[in-house]
Order: sequence, then C-alpha cells, then structure tokens
Amino acid sequence: MHNHPGLDRRGFLAATGGTAAALTLAGCGSGPALKSGQDKGGKPKRGGRLRAAFAGGGAAETLDPHLSNLFADAARAKALFDKLADYGSDMSPRPRLATRWEPNAGLDRWTVTLREAVFHDGKPVTAEDVLYSYRRIADPKKAYRAKASLEPIDLAESRAAGPRTVEFRLKRPTAEFPNVLAAFGAYIVPKGTERFDKPVGSGPFRFVSFAPGRSAVFRRNDAYWEGAPHLDEIEFVVAGEESARVNALLGGQVEYAHELNPTTARAHEGTSGGNGQIEIVRLRNSAMQGFAMKTDRAPFDDPRVREAFFLIADREELVKGALSGAGETGNDLFGKGYAHYAAGLPQRTQDLDRARHLLKQAGAEDLRVTLDTSPVAAGFVEAAGIFRDQAKKAGVTIEVKTGNKDSYWKDILDSGTLASYRSGAMPIESHISQRLLTDSTTNATHWRHKDFDALYQRLQSTKGTSERHALYERMQRRLHAEGGFLVWGFADWIVGTGRRVRGVASDAPANTLDWARFDTVWLA
Repeated sequence: MHNHPGLDRRGFLAATGGTAAALTLAGCGSGPALKSGQDKGGKPKRGGRLRAAFAGGGAAETLDPHLSNLFADAARAKALFDKLADYGSDMSPRPRLATRWEPNAGLDRWTVTLREAVFHDGKPVTAEDVLYSYRRIADPKKAYRAKASLEPIDLAESRAAGPRTVEFRLKRPTAEFPNVLAAFGAYIVPKGTERFDKPVGSGPFRFVSFAPGRSAVFRRNDAYWEGAPHLDEIEFVVAGEESARVNALLGGQVEYAHELNPTTARAHEGTSGGNGQIEIVRLRNSAMQGFAMKTDRAPFDDPRVREAFFLIADREELVKGALSGAGETGNDLFGKGYAHYAAGLPQRTQDLDRARHLLKQAGAEDLRVTLDTSPVAAGFVEAAGIFRDQAKKAGVTIEVKTGNKDSYWKDILDSGTLASYRSGAMPIESHISQRLLTDSTTNATHWRHKDFDALYQRLQSTKGTSERHALYERMQRRLHAEGGFLVWGFADWIVGTGRRVRGVASDAPANTLDWARFDTVWLA
C-alpha cells in the first residue's frame, strides 16, 4: 500500500500522539465491549478454530510485523506480537508490554517499565528487545511502516537501564510520547530477529503455518501474559472480493468476515441468510470522510471561499448517499469522539444564502472548480457527485475529475485545488503532526502557519493534560473557522460474524487495540 495517511480499501494507517503523565496499569483495561446480542452465550467457552476472512496481498505477503500495510497483515501481526502500548477506542494509549511510562520535567526523556512477559520460545521480553525492534524499524535503508512515528526518539542515545527498564532520550520535548509507543506497526520482536518464516513473538497466538496469499494458522499461547485465548486456533483466510467473504460466511466456510459494504450489512442485519444467521458488527468512527481544499492557491487561499464551501455541504445527504447511511455527520474537524476532540463547537449545517453572500464578498460569484476524486475508497465518487449538485444551488460549478486509483494519494498531495479525502483512526495529535504543520509530509491542504506550528510545539512541551486540552481546543477552533478540511462524515467499518461467534468488540475503530482481536473471542 502507498505511504499516504489516507486509508485505502485494504490499507491501514500509521499514527503517533496521547497522555503525558506517568501511567501505571497492571492489567490494562477490562477487555473489549461485547456487541449487542453476543452476551447471550454466557460464559466464554474454550476450544475450537475460528476462520477469519480478510482481503489479502497475494504471494508477496509477509509475517514481518514491521512491514504490515494491509488489514490482513495487521491482524496477523496482532495475533503473534505485542507493542508497548496500543490505542483504546478514543485513540488514547493503553499499556500493553509497557506497564508504566514516566517523563522527566523537560518531557524529553521517558522511562518505560516493561511487564513480565515471555516470547513463544520462553525467553523474557527485555529492554534490549525493545531497543533492537525500534532500531530495526528506524533503519534509514528500509521502509518500515512505523519509521516516521518513531522519529522523535534519539535511538543512539536511548538505553536499557535494566532488564525491564528502557530510557528513551527524545530529540525534543514530546508530551504525547505514549502515542509513539502505540504507533501502528511498532511491534516488539526478539533481539537479532531478521527472518519471519517461523516467527517468534510474545502475542496471544503461536505460529503454526503460513501460505502467503492463502492462509495462516496460529495456535493458542497458553503462557500469554494477559491470559490464554479462548480459541484453540485462529486461521486467517484470504478472500480478496467482498462477495467471496460474504459467501464464505453465509456458507459456513468462515466465522468472521472483515470489511463488508453497507448494502451487505443492510441486507443481513437482524435477519438470517444462507445456511446460518450472520451478525453485523459496526465499528463506528473508523474513517473520516471529506474534501481537502488547497489553502495556498485560488480560490481557496481566500478564507471566505473556504467558509462558503463548509456551508454548501449538506452533511446528512452526503452520509446517506455516499456511505449508504453507514456513518455519522462531521463538523470539519478530524477525530470525532477521540481524546481532545473539540465537541463543544457548534455543528455546521447547510446555509446556501450565507455561502452565496461569502462568495460574492470574495468576488467569486460564478466560481468554477475541479474536484479530484477516485474509486480508491468507498463513497468517494458518490460523494463528489452529491457535492457537485449541492454546490450548483449556491451558483458554483464543480467539474468532477476521476483519477487513477493506484496513484491518487500521490497525485492529490500537491496538485489540484479540491479533492476527495479520507483518513483512518489515529490520535488528533498525529493528524496535526502529519498533516497540518508547515513541514508535515502529507499536508494535503497546504495549511502552513508558523503561529499554528508554535502552538503545536507548545502543546508538546506542556505537561498538564487540562492545559494541553485547552491548546488542542484552540487549534481546532481555528481549523473549524478557516481550515482546509471539509469533514462531512465518519464512516462505520463493517464486520460480519457467524451466529456462534462471541466477544467481538463493537467499540473498536479500525487501528485500535480491540479491532481484529481474536484472543478475547470464543465460539458458543
């Protein structure tokens, strides 16, 4: 998959950003919430093999967790390996192999304490394994997924202060450093590991077999630090087309099907289909949907034109038409429901009169704009058509241009003026650092303001959570008023399961701890 922060139809997403204060959690959370109707199976039952169907990556697939790009890769990596932290449903970091993280007064040194966990070969997970894993990811000659996320760490100066204590030296104050520990793909592997044909991790399942592009079988790890999984085995089956995953689920060849479309969900929700009933699980808030306006060029270098476009959007119509209703409306800000989201700002609604007035003020009454879109993500082309019709009512002519799916993210980064845009879940801090700073590498709206950059640096140098929250609020108020992202909605991610499956978390946007988590699932 491309290295763009947008989440493509099979792809995943890197992240970095969370809380500064020292955090100690021995057991780390109460486990995932059950989806409605799933608790009727009563107490978790041990045994059985669950078969899970994902879209795959063909013969080039790997079990190297640092190369994870596709959802299938990420789910397999999660079964075999652990990270120091992972994201909760609100995108705040939760301890995993780390039990505690504590900063110095300057927020540029963090001491991380590891829990007592062992790899599948019985060897303990140590500080040396952590440093080896992070240095491997940061190799300048390689393109490992979490490399950009680990950038704040000075790995040459970081050290093991004991078997289970890592002292991370940072290049600058980083209050949200725990988010780095939770970064997508930042898995811990045993020191010296370079081959992953028979991988050894510390995760809830042990390796049994792997046929790239076809299937992978893993067995329960009875020595797992958080308790052994309920299942005896998990098998990941590759099924590229959505119809193949649905048919396998209906036919009983698999018990879990990842990434279903809204039409399928509507057809099967609350009904029985095929040879057995299937249940639909909606993972809310999994993908931000919107349009990116280039703020450094006409017509969007005029904030009045950007505000007019905010007011042209009928968000409910966009969610209904482009997402088939499988989502909720946005308010021109990333991260609805996540930690530090500015939920108190008034919800924007369509106001065509005000939009026309602003366009007239800006001398842009008969505005003509090209909107770049592509079938690279579900709903993009549909949303572009709907928005074109909405703009017409404000006297704006939008020409929709459909681009190449394979090069879309690269093409829209610097060229064009208006483009369909999407992003998966990540902390709001990561969204800011990756997309909204002057030197951000994926700054699709070309939002470049030194005073905004300074607020971000101040945020990262601020220890108190409430003080940081106030800075987040200030930055988001500005983006809401004059930013370049028109965020019209947040899409559900949809999973289907067989009727015997219990324990699948519904409060788990894609990219989070409880998404595709099979150690807490059982067969009733």
